[in-house]
Amino acid sequence: MTLTQLRYAITVANSDSMNEAARNLFISQPSLSAAIKELEEEAGIEIFRRTNRGISVTPEGEEFIGYARQVVEQYNLIENKYIDKKESKKKFSVSMQHYTFAVSAFVEMVKQFGMDEYEFEVHETKTYDVIEDVKNFKSEIGILYINDFNKKVLTKLFKESGVEFHEILKCHIYAYLWKNHPLANKKEVTLEELEEYPCLSFDQGKNNSFYFAEEVLSTYSYKRLIKANDRATFLNLMVGLNGYTLCSGIICEELNGEEYCAVKLKSDEIMTIGYIVRKGVTVSPLGRKYLEEISKFKDKALE
Repeated sequence: MTLTQLRYAITVANSDSMNEAARNLFISQPSLSAAIKELEEEAGIEIFRRTNRGISVTPEGEEFIGYARQVVEQYNLIENKYIDKKESKKKFSVSMQHYTFAVSAFVEMVKQFGMDEYEFEVHETKTYDVIEDVKNFKSEIGILYINDFNKKVLTKLFKESGVEFHEILKCHIYAYLWKNHPLANKKEVTLEELEEYPCLSFDQGKNNSFYFAEEVLSTYSYKRLIKANDRATFLNLMVGLNGYTLCSGIICEELNGEEYCAVKLKSDEIMTIGYIVRKGVTVSPLGRKYLEEISKFKDKALE
């Protein structure tokens, strides 16, 4: 197994066909196919599935390509620094469910490290994709929650994906509203009181299972339900339709503004927000700083 083979595999994974990958690599298609076949035989897995419509990466191949990208990136860093004498930027990426406080912690980390020596990525995305991003090394850290309802299913998926979950904080459930909502001034609300207003839920795409919902109480039969893809749309729907969503109650006014509030939901439900990392992989200094910034929100939880 060579670096050249790994680079070939990464290029194929990023292409629609073997012919396209061969053109991008400036080699013949038969030579590329032979190199990939030799790599698959040595690795003992099928990395790519070939059909009349092209090629696709197999589930085993996704994991292999994730490792390959990490190896090639690390080699490039060594080559740039010690052979080409170039100073390349260190990279840090995090994937998360739609938590404003997780974005706020990211902002603080970037401010402290600066962007002259580092490249940063932040992905607010679907629950399943948070796990996939960490599994495939797209992100070093993933931020999501577990509770009594989804814990068994997600823990099984964590194990299958080679990732570990670590608790950051526990919190009650809150209804997130705009400040002119008819229920905004209450100290506590019930689901029955919220029934006449649209409940906003993040769309989970093809993995639209109750277990992957970002909002707790996902099996509750909501009278009015609207699915959306991003936080900005949620905020607009809160104002336009008096919509609400269920959240941790940790508010970051510096990012979302002062027009919104969180009202405690009358429920004994507790959610545990934590982070996932690849099993056996040491968290980088950037990652440790990011987790340190998130941990500062513990004081705002379970109030």
